Amino acid sequence: MSDEKAVTIVMVEDDEGHARLIEKNIRRAGVNNEIISFSSGTPAVEYLLKAGDSDNGTHGGAYLVLLDLNLPDMQGTEILRRVKEHPGLRRMPVVVLTTTDDKQEIQRCYDLGCNVYITKPVNYENFAQAIRQLGMFFMVMQVPETT
Repeated sequence: MSDEKAVTIVMVEDDEGHARLIEKNIRRAGVNNEIISFSSGTPAVEYLLKAGDSDNGTHGGAYLVLLDLNLPDMQGTEILRRVKEHPGLRRMPVVVLTTTDDKQEIQRCYDLGCNVYITKPVNYENFAQAIRQLGMFFMVMQVPETT
């Protein structure tokens, strides 16, 4: 699948100011993919699990998750674990964007399967460059067909 817009960005971020800043920089980087925002973990997990359920036709396409770890109702590591354990979601790229810079927590996220770990406050020029590169990734990404 080469349609850049087919990849939906799922942002899980409880700080409204950070969410706006992240989205602003995604747009400034020229990435126009749909962004679905969640301010807590429970609805995000419910949405993602439905997306990964191949028997459920409500969500289609591919996803990229931008995940904060410190959420009001659950830890982002729990969301990461559930996404990476789900057969329909395990290949979904997950970028952790959080204030936590503890080396053990970073390693835990990589062990659970995150693709990139970025500590806030983010250097937004570097973040914008990373998002531009993700945009290029979206254009060439091959999405596995659901069965």
